[in-house]
Amino acid sequence: MNQDYSAHNEIPAVDDYLRLRRIAGLTPRTSAAAQAGLPNTIAGVVIRNDGMAVGMGRVIGDGLFYQVVDIAVDPKHQKKGLGKAIMASLMAQLERLVPSEAYVSLIADGEAHRLYAQFGFKPTAPASIGMAQWIAREQ
Repeated sequence: MNQDYSAHNEIPAVDDYLRLRRIAGLTPRTSAAAQAGLPNTIAGVVIRNDGMAVGMGRVIGDGLFYQVVDIAVDPKHQKKGLGKAIMASLMAQLERLVPSEAYVSLIADGEAHRLYAQFGFKPTAPASIGMAQWIAREQ
């Protein structure tokens, strides 16, 4: 990450969170869902360029189990080391905040597993596999 960018250990603002998820190709969220979820952030980082949020990441958890979520970089700012800077900040925060026996997991989409491997994350298969479910309610 070069000097055009600055990293801030903080929770993304709702508007930045929604925008970055959308433009980075992550599943869109509603403002109500973001307002409910963001305060549960254990560790967060926002990358800024000229004052504008261009990248973010968060960790959620309960004291024993943690998950890295919402790693998103504006496509105009990708390939500049921002994802690596986000992960480095989150991992440094986790080192300071969580107990030594904490289990930290994440879901790696596409080639993102290459980034996460640089920070010690390993595939869990075949011993275990990730599973997920969307809870949908009619509005």
